[in-house]
Amino acid sequence: MTDTAVQAAALGKRFGRHGRRALEDCSFRLPAGRVCALVGPNGAGKSTLLALAAGLLAPTEGTVTVLGTTPAAARERLAYVAQDKPLPPQLTVADTLRLGRELNPRRWDTAVAERIVAEGDLDPGATIRSLSGGQRTRVALALALGKRPELLLLDEPMADLDPLARHQLMGALMADAAEHGTTVVMSSHVVAELEGSCDHLLLIGAGRVRLAGSLEELLAAHRLVTGRTGDLAPHTVVESRTTGRGTTALIRPQGQIADAWDATEPTLEELVLAHLRAPGAPVLLLDDEMREVAV
Repeated sequence: MTDTAVQAAALGKRFGRHGRRALEDCSFRLPAGRVCALVGPNGAGKSTLLALAAGLLAPTEGTVTVLGTTPAAARERLAYVAQDKPLPPQLTVADTLRLGRELNPRRWDTAVAERIVAEGDLDPGATIRSLSGGQRTRVALALALGKRPELLLLDEPMADLDPLARHQLMGALMADAAEHGTTVVMSSHVVAELEGSCDHLLLIGAGRVRLAGSLEELLAAHRLVTGRTGDLAPHTVVESRTTGRGTTALIRPQGQIADAWDATEPTLEELVLAHLRAPGAPVLLLDDEMREVAV
């Protein structure tokens, strides 16, 4: 066992010799046992990062290690669910789960896979091609959890689910992670569904890591301040906006905040949105002791 689930060092990926650069100089460490929210705008590199960690892509520069080894060597110990949920369309639901068991004979958990399917009222005899997008998502997650992975990589897993199914499957994922100590990395555009579920944050913008660390510590390192007047120096200002007759800003405090400002700890959504609106904001990478990592 290792205390690090995923570690990247100067990781980069370019598609084609002169093509688009999807990731550049990404460095971070994700401790094992965390539930990590992977967030960022469209095209930021989230899917590329997950595919690199899953061993489906090779880096152009730098390295990525998974569970203390290469992604290829860790393949039996990780599960990956892509956005398009590629499943054999001609197989039935039951046959798909049977295939999962045959491909993972040493680790397969039949009970958990069948429970995820049963909770969606899926007909085991239905073919994959006959299922809705949300139903295919449920089968893909059943395969992933049935593999009993140490690391679960999820690329927009809930995008095609209705709110009730999203809530149910998120609960199942979190319960499984808590019971088995599974490390989960989950990308999502619905930040609200990550709050209360994730304890680690990785924010990517323009192919680079902008924020990384324990969610609790990242939130504690910022303050949302509002006021009509007042100088924000010497604090680091992530984003400042005029709201009504006053100003609202997300800052990283450097000492005491002046009485002219009302200060509160931001929510996850407020933290993420401020950084997305301010792509040039200073990078903040925190290690396990809340020390800032040099970038």
